Amino acid sequence: MPDRGGRIIGGMRPMSIFERYLTVWVFLCIVVGIALGQLFPGVSQAIGQMEIAQVNLPVGFLIWVMIIPMLVKVDFAALGQVRQHIKGIGVTLFVNWLVKPFSMAFLGWLFIRHWFAPMLPPDQLDSYIAGLILLAAAPCTAMVFVWSRLTGGDPLFTLSQVALNDSIMVIAFAPLVAFLLGISAITVPWDTLLTSVVLYIVIPVILAQLLRKSLLTQGTARFDAVMAKMGPWSVAALLATLVLLFAFQGEAILRQPLVIALLAVPILIQVLFNSALAYWLNRVLGEKHNIACPSALIGASNFFELAVAAAISLFGFNSGAALATVVGVLIEVPVMLLVVYIVNSSKSWYERA
Repeated sequence: MPDRGGRIIGGMRPMSIFERYLTVWVFLCIVVGIALGQLFPGVSQAIGQMEIAQVNLPVGFLIWVMIIPMLVKVDFAALGQVRQHIKGIGVTLFVNWLVKPFSMAFLGWLFIRHWFAPMLPPDQLDSYIAGLILLAAAPCTAMVFVWSRLTGGDPLFTLSQVALNDSIMVIAFAPLVAFLLGISAITVPWDTLLTSVVLYIVIPVILAQLLRKSLLTQGTARFDAVMAKMGPWSVAALLATLVLLFAFQGEAILRQPLVIALLAVPILIQVLFNSALAYWLNRVLGEKHNIACPSALIGASNFFELAVAAAISLFGFNSGAALATVVGVLIEVPVMLLVVYIVNSSKSWYERA
């Protein structure tokens, strides 16, 4: 149950049908999107041309509908809880901001530019790497609450690390992405990147927190009722965005279906590496298991909604960057459930430290 601040403090709850079968929905979106793109190419092109300052208006609207309900759940007052588990927070920040983006840039360079390059379209190599970097540069905001519940993670710690990461993301996302794309020899239009940050981070955070404050003044019951109604909006917006993406990507996927599997390899390695590193560091530092779990899980998962939006804004619907970020959505649930299983089954080993 939520407390008066709207924070979930009760026990574990089962995953919703959408959360449990996210991979299935994404596969269906691939099929539907490719079919629509092949049957009605003119409609797809018309939607792709509805943009201002390189920002696609239909997708921008869908991203807002997708992100804002998630950000309403975040209580920035939870930042006051940070000092209670400073070692766990330190591990979270170290992995999320100093290891994760750089490890993904390295894996992208290794796999995409070198090992897998002969099997990928040569004109999209840079774009694929850019998409992987965008995916890794944004720590998870919403789904980490689900993973934390499934491991019995401390809910207040989970909330505080999400609030802290979101606060840092407002400032650090743009320069970090620009730096990593720069060292990967990928030109980034700063104006487009900053526009994406304002549109998909700053404004949604402000709107979400204003809505949160308004709802909580009407009581917790009102807050819960509105959040229950907004949940399907977020799901529908995500699925609609994926259908649009695959309507544009369909031709490339039909020509080279192996691309999705190849892009999944560095993402999978990065998830397992970062979650293991955060889990081990928390053990070394003596943090409790219910702190180490959410710390490891947020280090592994990504704010893929933001990554998809930024990739479309920066590189377009037809880009390899947009496709790479969607592959992150595709493998999110099965890979994260694997991480959940590992940390749960290793609890006795962890607590022997």
